[in-house]
Amino acid sequence: MTDPLTASSAPAPEAPRDALLRRCMDALARTGFSDLSLREIAQAVGTSHRMLIYHFGSRDGLLAAVVNAIEAEQRAALAELSASKADLIDISRAFWQRISDPSLAPAERLFFEVYAHALRGRPWTDTFRSTVIAAWERVLSELFTSHGFAPDDARSRARLALAVARGLLLDLLITGERDVLDDAGELLAPIMMPPRPSAAASVTGSRAVQPG
Repeated sequence: MTDPLTASSAPAPEAPRDALLRRCMDALARTGFSDLSLREIAQAVGTSHRMLIYHFGSRDGLLAAVVNAIEAEQRAALAELSASKADLIDISRAFWQRISDPSLAPAERLFFEVYAHALRGRPWTDTFRSTVIAAWERVLSELFTSHGFAPDDARSRARLALAVARGLLLDLLITGERDVLDDAGELLAPIMMPPRPSAAASVTGSRAVQPG
């Protein structure tokens, strides 16, 4: 007889689609598969191409699902870094080191491949297009706001930081010039500096602490 306490505390089984998606992500990390056919991807993952079609609709749909899942993981990683209470410059450096890790190169190449299709409005990239900017803008804006930036300013800085990071990453995938791109990323530091209190706020604050 199953112990109800043990049963209730056990993790819920992973949905078949999610489990298959995880296996595809693992295969991508090992060997990459943007050049593989659906049958070849199925063989690498240890399933059938019919099962991939059942869950993802097509090869393109599978690639988009993989990229969406990887992007979600990266946003979660950024949220974890943000919770460390480090300053924005340290968070930025740590996140750049993460996304530029050579082990992620196959996933990053696939990201830009899907991005190119999204630019052409392919229907299977609808979910990707709806999140590739907006989801990151939300996370980054919240990060800037939590460090004292006004909402509109935070949003502008979020878009700039996102554009620069992706540009540097694309450059890295093409050139492999890690050192110069690490240095280039350091030029982003000024937009990460917390805003200084306004003169009016400083005066008000100093008055507030004066003995009455």
